[in-house]
Amino acid sequence: MDVQALKDSWHLVTRSGDQVPLYFYSALFLVNPETRDLFPVSMARQRDRLVGALGHIVSNVDRVEELVPFLQQLGRDHRKFAVTADHYPAVGRALLATLEHFLGEGWTPALAHDWAQAYNLVAQVMTEAANESSKTAPPWWEGEIVNHEIRALGVAVIRVRLNYQYPFLPGQSASVSYARRPRIWRYYSFANAPRQDNTVDLHVRVVDGGTLSTALVHGARHGDILRVGAPVGDRLTLSKDSRNNLLLVAGGTGLAPLKALVEQVMYDGPPRTVDLVVGARSGRELYDMEALAKMDAEHPWLNLYPVASHDPLYRGTRAYAVDAALQAWRGQDVFVCGSEQMVQATVARLLDAGVPPEQIHFDEFTSDRGRES
Repeated sequence: MDVQALKDSWHLVTRSGDQVPLYFYSALFLVNPETRDLFPVSMARQRDRLVGALGHIVSNVDRVEELVPFLQQLGRDHRKFAVTADHYPAVGRALLATLEHFLGEGWTPALAHDWAQAYNLVAQVMTEAANESSKTAPPWWEGEIVNHEIRALGVAVIRVRLNYQYPFLPGQSASVSYARRPRIWRYYSFANAPRQDNTVDLHVRVVDGGTLSTALVHGARHGDILRVGAPVGDRLTLSKDSRNNLLLVAGGTGLAPLKALVEQVMYDGPPRTVDLVVGARSGRELYDMEALAKMDAEHPWLNLYPVASHDPLYRGTRAYAVDAALQAWRGQDVFVCGSEQMVQATVARLLDAGVPPEQIHFDEFTSDRGRES
């Protein structure tokens, strides 16, 4: 298999921009119309995810140690879409047809063979991971909303009781779906450590164009049912071997997984100090202050630093979260969560200030982890 030829050909194809996923899905649905029911009504976000995922696979095709875990997770995650092994050949044919269309004379028999071989390997890894996962876990869990609170403009805290035992680690997230927005799944982080009553808390903010987030904040009610996929991600989880002190830097609803880490320290017990910086544009957006202040008062090892960056009426500290974090940093391990822009800016500032990169933990924004919060 000519790895460089795969990369070069994909680079040429992506020059056609949005036409690539449009052609792919047209080819797939025209020949295999039954596959249309696997996807949401609106395909806009799905098209972006396709190109991003393929780009990630091709760019890492020669780094098996990185690519295989990504494909395994992708295969397990696709169980929630009711994808089976029978669907992969149709997807493969549509992909090869798309490549042939955009490469034109560059689509040689040798390149076609390499792409077919590469896709078959991808499909095999994904299928095997899905089959193995099906032996131990359902494709999704169902959860009943037992509490729904609007905490700020466009922000809701939702408590969900899952129907089966749900094994997850503080700091992890999962894809969530809601019956009023069928076949749309978005990732949300859990805002708590595991509980005996099998409930999880979600912090949801309405975002522009966020179909699911809008429905969850403004439409969801007590008793409604959500579907929750398997937990994913380990970038924001605590290492079992480390007892280092922690500096947690949250922006907006990025507080959720970091609050889960605070709960984990509560349950595991000291010794470790936790400094929690919670940032927002205004004081009104610091939506979870009552619960956080209570935790801060009850646990001497927890230091809470709420800040607002653009609120002249805020009586507390007016600053960006990263500025407060840099003042609080004394060699702790740093965990950052928030919007993509906030995370990138914060990590850059931390690195410039001399925080060792191995001590900075943050969740990467990838095409397969489309978020609305």
